[in-house]
Amino acid sequence: MGLYLMFGKYNPGSLQEISSERTEKAEELIKSNGGTVKNCYALLGRSDLLFIVELPDNASAVKTSVDLGKNFGISFATTPVVTIEEFDKMF
Repeated sequence: MGLYLMFGKYNPGSLQEISSERTEKAEELIKSNGGTVKNCYALLGRSDLLFIVELPDNASAVKTSVDLGKNFGISFATTPVVTIEEFDKMF
């Protein structure tokens, strides 16, 4: 399992549908792709949302990102991350 940061951006239509129910459905979609939601945040600035998720691999991350966009009208930029400890071991 890898850790991914998913930065979300609302479009005008998706802003009208903000709800806890949609958040639950998004979390269910992530789980259906083999993932686990670690944390979710609303943001100010370039991105509106940040999901921190564990997913099996990059293919699952791409599929999840696209599925969320198709189903909820929120575009996601998804980035894999490693801990500093893992990074230090690489060098």
